[in-house]
Amino acid sequence: MRRLLAGIAGGFGIVALWRLLRRRPTDQPQTEDPAEALRRRLAEAREAGDDRDEFDAAEGTPVDQVEPRSAGEGTSSIDERRRAVHQQAQEALGQMQEGVED
Repeated sequence: MRRLLAGIAGGFGIVALWRLLRRRPTDQPQTEDPAEALRRRLAEAREAGDDRDEFDAAEGTPVDQVEPRSAGEGTSSIDERRRAVHQQAQEALGQMQEGVED
């Protein structure tokens, strides 16, 4: 009985493979030449124009006019941040240990 089921399943597999291999190329959609697609997209981009001013106006200060911050301005040093994170971790660990002991 198992051989019969295996033979039937194998037959269906062979038929499916045969149908897959016999497909005509016309069944597949026609693909556009990649170079032509790129040329078309570039032409569309050129026609779209420059909307940078509109984008900058929506954001506030234009990117060209933003002044970079200096390294010490408004930020703490790495060592200070590392100490603060370590202190917070020690406090959290202490609170967890107090909860276990109670």
